[in-house]
Amino acid sequence: MSAIAEPERRIESATSRTAEWTCVSRAVSSLERDPHLRCDDYLARELLPGFMQLLLAVAPVRLLYKKLAPPGALPYVVARTKYIDAVFRRALEQRFFQVLIFGAGFDTRALRFAGQLQSTRIFELDVPATQNAKIAQYRKRGLSVPPNLVFIPIDFDRESLRDKLEGSGFQVGERSLFLLEGVLMYLQPESVDATFRVLTDYSGEGSRLAFDYAYSSVLRGNGDDYGAKELQAQVSRAGEAWHFGLKAGEVTGFLARYGWKLVDEKDPGQLERTYFTDDGGHLLARVSAAHCLVTAEKVR
Repeated sequence: MSAIAEPERRIESATSRTAEWTCVSRAVSSLERDPHLRCDDYLARELLPGFMQLLLAVAPVRLLYKKLAPPGALPYVVARTKYIDAVFRRALEQRFFQVLIFGAGFDTRALRFAGQLQSTRIFELDVPATQNAKIAQYRKRGLSVPPNLVFIPIDFDRESLRDKLEGSGFQVGERSLFLLEGVLMYLQPESVDATFRVLTDYSGEGSRLAFDYAYSSVLRGNGDDYGAKELQAQVSRAGEAWHFGLKAGEVTGFLARYGWKLVDEKDPGQLERTYFTDDGGHLLARVSAAHCLVTAEKVR
């Protein structure tokens, strides 16, 4: 556990605002007609308050939300959701028997993929306030929590991941899938190191890992990359500032230190070409230049 002298953070007593924004963004995207702009998270709307569901059913309200969001932030959430959904599907096809979702927020994959997850144990880790809000909304909406889903409350910066996994039913040494979607940038560097050491020690060879990271240049406030400063400013105002980043091209070495190899990496430009370019070569949406998406495999 990291000894961090700081006042109480918002996430200790209230639902994470960035988790809420992600959920709203997925809900907005799920209502898009254009498949390039639509993600498959049809359950995101179910996790929102009733009045928000009514508001988002109105097209001008969704348009206003898009205009008020930091440039490229909504397309990034859409691209990230599609990217990690694809990693998730491939892992299930390859018979991964454990999935750990770090900082799960309002992630709905345990329910959306319930049919394919019947022989897979899935663990969701998050701060108690956000996790409890999600569980309460599941109950309120009559959404059944699968019996193979385990909720583990944790503050990654202040509690031991090893201790939390002990007794949770997680099997050490098995081939597993780990998702850290919108997580690493919010952790202190020492917490990132501790988390990756646990991933190395607890996972079997061939395990997969999908995550995104912020560019360290964005954390330093350097450059004028599309939407990056605006997004960082928004999360800081929400009391959920970023603390960890990597330089462009640094992720291969970062992963190697922990016994993982890079399988795939997509920077903002590649995300635009993959998800938001139509058959005629027209770019339909720009992606915030703050982040990069990664898939890795355990090699030792």
